[in-house]
Order: sequence, then C-alpha cells, then structure tokens
Amino acid sequence: MIPKGIIKQIKYIEIRTTQLVDAMFGGQYESAFKGHGMEFAEVREYYPGDDIRSIDWNVTARTGFPHVKVFHDERELTVFFAVDVSSSFLFGSEQKLKSEIAAELCAVLAFSAIRNNDKIGLLMFSDTIEKYIPIKKGKQHVLRVVRDILYHKVEHKGTNLQLGFETLNNVLTRKAVVFVISDFIDKDYELSLKILARNNDVIAINIFDPRERTMPSVGYVELEDAETGETMFLNTKSEAFREQYQKAAAENAYAKNHLFNSKGIDKIDIDITQSYVKPLRAFFESRKKRS
Repeated sequence: MIPKGIIKQIKYIEIRTTQLVDAMFGGQYESAFKGHGMEFAEVREYYPGDDIRSIDWNVTARTGFPHVKVFHDERELTVFFAVDVSSSFLFGSEQKLKSEIAAELCAVLAFSAIRNNDKIGLLMFSDTIEKYIPIKKGKQHVLRVVRDILYHKVEHKGTNLQLGFETLNNVLTRKAVVFVISDFIDKDYELSLKILARNNDVIAINIFDPRERTMPSVGYVELEDAETGETMFLNTKSEAFREQYQKAAAENAYAKNHLFNSKGIDKIDIDITQSYVKPLRAFFESRKKRS
C-alpha cells in the first residue's frame, strides 16, 4: 500500500509538471528532439520538381508512369530515464531532496514526451539494478515512473554508474534519448558512458546541493557518508579546510564537465535549492538552435 503522503506528492507533481509542459516545455521539447531518420510513407506519381533520386523504378516499369517513394520524418522517439537512487540522492540541505527533484524532472520530460507520442522507459540503479520498466506510452505509465522514483524501496546504498550504463547498452535495441539523472559521484564509468553515447543521444542531468560545493563555518561537525556509513569529525571554522573542500569540489566539477564535453554529451546542472525551470529552458533553447 502506497502511503497517502506519497500519493499526495505524486498528485502535486502531476499538476505542477503538467502546467509547466502546457505553458512552456511542450513545444520546446518537440523542437529540441527530432526523429531519428526517415520512414517510408507511400509511393505516388512523379510531379515536376520531385527529386529524381526518389523514383521507384519497379513501380515505374510496372505502370508505365514515373512514380516516387515518399518518406516522412520518423517523429516517434524512445526516451529513457536512467535515475540514480543511491543514498547520496537522499540528501538536501533545504526543502527538497535530490530524489524529489529527480522525480519532478522525470515528470516534466516524460509528460513532454508523451505529448509528442514518444515512448518512455525507466532504469533505477544504485550499486545494483534496482528496477527496470520497459518502454511504453501513456499518462498512467508516466505516473508509474514518478511513483517508483519516489516510493521504490532501495536495496543498496552505493553507486555504480558503469553497471547502469552497461545495462542500458544491453537493453536499448534502437537509438534512444537517454536522460541520466545523477550526482555522478562515482568513478570508472567513462568507457561504458562512451559506448552509450555512441549509440544514443545522452543528456546528463547533474543534480547537486550547494553544500556539496562549499562548507559553512559552523564549528565542529560530525558528517556521515550516506553510501558507506563512514563518519568523520571536521572543524569547519578552519579556513584552510574550507578552502581545500571548495577546491576539491571545483576540481570534481571540472572533471565531469571535461568528460561530458569530450564525449559530446549535453549536461544540465540542477541546483536543488533553485528552480529547475531556467536551466531546463536554457537546455531546450540550446538544442533548438542546433537542430
């Protein structure tokens, strides 16, 4: 039985994200993501101005009149969400956790997708594959995806991006738009990501909390690693420590940017203490200009 609080949260996300899609994201999504290739539509008689390269010589020979093959853009897309559900996603220094923002982002993108008759699927991973939902269409399918991201009882705490990417490489049989929603706190996943990006249109949605990049001066604190359970005492009043902490975070962010750029992967940075509307709109506008 799903708790009433989760049902209420799903309803809130449905209403909020549907409004966003209707107001601004529906058309932008369609402009940003074109179909992958062409599909055959019909054979018709040749009209002056038609490309002679499209002449169907078999039909032309059989009828005695020139005919051409007509193709349409293959608009229908497969959209897949690969969502990190490791314990680091249960963090949030203000109103919402990373996992809650992930669910809202999936809802916005998924409702935009089904509005354009696209199919969506979901893979949730920690350091194991937590759940796989095959591609399907429809509003109820979107709500199921949102529900599972919010309510699924995660079995493991760690993160294994390589396993997630390798699983997608195995299950995706045709080119897809893959949104990877994670904080990318892991290592040794570069090769599997490269293979995934070679065969699919991969977009990295990097979710972070500002407290992961800067440390306030609040005296001695005890911190626990959500994934390993390791605890440590830190003196946050130490200026040297805070500078070292900020420097390490900046180097990590730079390394991620370099990785995604080198693989031709678009990245959207989402600060969970800010609205995700602006960075999402900026992404769509950028993709629209390139299309």
